[in-house]
Amino acid sequence: MMQNSFDFALATPEILLLILAAVTLLADAFNKSESRHLTFTASIVSILILTAVSFWQWSEGVQGSSFGGLYVVDSLSHFLKIVSYLAVGATLIYGREYSEARDMVKNGGELYSLTLFALLGQMVMISAGSMLTVYLGVELMSFALYALVALRRDDIKATEAAMKYFVLGALASGVLLYGMSMIYGATGQLDLTQIAQVIGSGKAERLPLVFGVVFIVAGLAFKLAAAPFHMWTPDVYQGAPTSVTLILGAAPKLAAFAITLRLLIEGLHGIAVDWQPMLLILAVLSLAIGNIAAIAQSNFKRMLAYSTISHMGFVFLALLSGVIANQPVAAGEAYGASLYYMVIYVLTTLATFGLILLLSRKGFECEEISDLKGLNRRNPILAGILLLSMFSLTGIPPMAGFYAKLAVLQALVGSGQIAIAVVAVLFSLIGAFYYLRIVKMAYFDEPEGEVEPINNGIITNGLMSVNGLLIIGLGILPGGLMAVCVNVIRESLKF
Repeated sequence: MMQNSFDFALATPEILLLILAAVTLLADAFNKSESRHLTFTASIVSILILTAVSFWQWSEGVQGSSFGGLYVVDSLSHFLKIVSYLAVGATLIYGREYSEARDMVKNGGELYSLTLFALLGQMVMISAGSMLTVYLGVELMSFALYALVALRRDDIKATEAAMKYFVLGALASGVLLYGMSMIYGATGQLDLTQIAQVIGSGKAERLPLVFGVVFIVAGLAFKLAAAPFHMWTPDVYQGAPTSVTLILGAAPKLAAFAITLRLLIEGLHGIAVDWQPMLLILAVLSLAIGNIAAIAQSNFKRMLAYSTISHMGFVFLALLSGVIANQPVAAGEAYGASLYYMVIYVLTTLATFGLILLLSRKGFECEEISDLKGLNRRNPILAGILLLSMFSLTGIPPMAGFYAKLAVLQALVGSGQIAIAVVAVLFSLIGAFYYLRIVKMAYFDEPEGEVEPINNGIITNGLMSVNGLLIIGLGILPGGLMAVCVNVIRESLKF
């Protein structure tokens, strides 16, 4: 364990990304090409370098804290950063042709540089050891995402989505910050480990502590798009350019999940009895609102937004079962199940929104569910990946989503929450309707208009194929990833 108060080597990935993002931004300033291939390549190379550095740190067992406890490096941070790199890299590859066709990079490569700065914010969130670092990471990520949503300034829908996201996001950040100030007032500490110690000693002021937890849970629920703090999600997902929607819907969820673990499990586990009922309400509302509202949607992106809300319900159920279990072994498995579920959700999100990007072309947005009619006749491979993704989101074996749901349900049953597990299964059955409707349209409905073959680049098709294979492969052989998730939770979190 390295305990140097200012050990800059621990923060190598963040320092490196800051330098690479600045270099990419400078290179783009001198890049006159409308396609911005150089900026795109620099972004992908940056992500590959970061992946190699974080993987090396993880394999070498680099752990510890730096900057006076503000910054923490452990197995959980290494794992989530690597998954975030891969998610952002896949997002940029899927969205390149889409962004070029809509002149989103014609006058500048801000799409790529802002995505890298958003990734930097996510990395700060993942390694947060203090409430100060949590807020710093949240704001760094959020400001970059606000700008990305508004990137198409001539698009009224995108501008409206950006305004909604900014106003509600600022409100949520304020709520989170107010909750943190209450926690600080109750404990006199900002460091998460020290907050846990003060709460454990019984010296914390009870009333402001509970009020602070309420505000913190509300702020986290907004960042994770959980009901009833979900109101921004459908509008922003639909209004933002699809390449930006994928940037919003994948990697940031990992970072939001990371600060949820850091704040609730590591810092505030001593008062779990107070935030446990809140998680239960959030979970059931997310499952109900997400699945029921999705049925009425005709816009594919909006449907997937409500789908996201319902899946966040399962994540909260896993966190809830870990609290109820209150035994290190069972709790570790429950929190590991929530981490596994989040990783599989991000993997499937990359495939679904990636498909929308690949099916869209200049002058045509593949956004309506009816646009998927007859997809199997136009491109059987993309139709097959769509089928795998929808089956995984539904929870049909042998897809990865089935095992993810099963792991959460096992954690619930193991903690004695059988009634809640039954409710979760019932809402999943409701969700099966709108997922299987997509498959039916792709395979059994006649396409509208002429049947044109869909051709994409070799790299994009190859990445999409790998994405589809991972969805089924991790469903058939889930043990390895699940073991990694449980191990990083047990090695990193103190509960």
